[in-house]
Amino acid sequence: MNVLTNRKIKWLFYRLLVVTIIFTVISAALARLKPPGVVFWVFLSSASMGVSVLLVIYLYFREQNKSMEEAIEQIRDYISGNRNVRIECDDEGELYRLFHEVNSLVSIINAHAENEGRSKKFMKDTLSDISHQLKTPLAALNVYNGLMQDETADISTLREFTELSEQELDRMETLVQNLLKIAKLDAGTILIDKAIENVSEIMGCIEQHFTYQAGQEEKKLIFSGKDTITLFCDRNWLTEAISNIVKNAFNHTKKGAAIRVEWRAFASVVQIIVQDNGSGIHPEDLPHIFKRFYRSRFSKDTQGIGLGLPLAKAIIEAHNGTIEVDSILGAGTTFTINFLIPTKL
Repeated sequence: MNVLTNRKIKWLFYRLLVVTIIFTVISAALARLKPPGVVFWVFLSSASMGVSVLLVIYLYFREQNKSMEEAIEQIRDYISGNRNVRIECDDEGELYRLFHEVNSLVSIINAHAENEGRSKKFMKDTLSDISHQLKTPLAALNVYNGLMQDETADISTLREFTELSEQELDRMETLVQNLLKIAKLDAGTILIDKAIENVSEIMGCIEQHFTYQAGQEEKKLIFSGKDTITLFCDRNWLTEAISNIVKNAFNHTKKGAAIRVEWRAFASVVQIIVQDNGSGIHPEDLPHIFKRFYRSRFSKDTQGIGLGLPLAKAIIEAHNGTIEVDSILGAGTTFTINFLIPTKL
């Protein structure tokens, strides 16, 4: 019986059994010996057995009540704010199983509270970062608008500041859009709709998107890979991820630089490599480049990395892929992305 797994209940039954046996033996002996007043002695023996049974049961329930009171006190302490309280449940039996489940529930509630605390801290830090990021383009726009008002007679100057204002507006739009995308990925509200896609076609769209920028900045954009390679992915999201990495390469290269994008397939992996010969990344910064709004103390760019690379990493990991970065300061950076090819068993 499960009820007998509790050591205290076992002892209760043992004591009741011992008391019953003792007084049964006494009553049987009295009945056999038939001393004077045997009826009185048998009655006295039965009454004593009843009192002994009640005493044993009382002591057992008093101890159980003590355990319950201690458990209630621990629960009250938890409600009062002490998150470290636990109910003693080292014994066996249904009551201690209940105590164990209460302790498990407390642990789950504490874990949820910690997660909520981390989420609030993340939201607070993110909002602070966004506020800081938006201050720069907003301040620039205010300056440009003031200068445009003072230079209304000079059309060339007006055109220059208009273009600069447009760049800052684009930067703000990109920041907000990336923030929305990465927030949706974090919340799990975006469905990654995977299908078999031709990698060459995806890369062709990315190349077409950046060709004009490469011409304007006088940079070489080189795409290479087999036309037959396919990947089980969400075409739109993968395009977003690779585009963010290519955009990062544009941001950290100078006139005349080369940006290479290569894709290839192995036995169980599809690999995409984005390589540039730009300024490179300081070794101290490498472990942090996928952190949101990370700013390097070695970089002259006060804008920080922003959300492009963190968003790319989130998308790649949503495809069960991995992304690694290697960089030599002053020589260039290489991003290597690996996607496992699903096998049919």
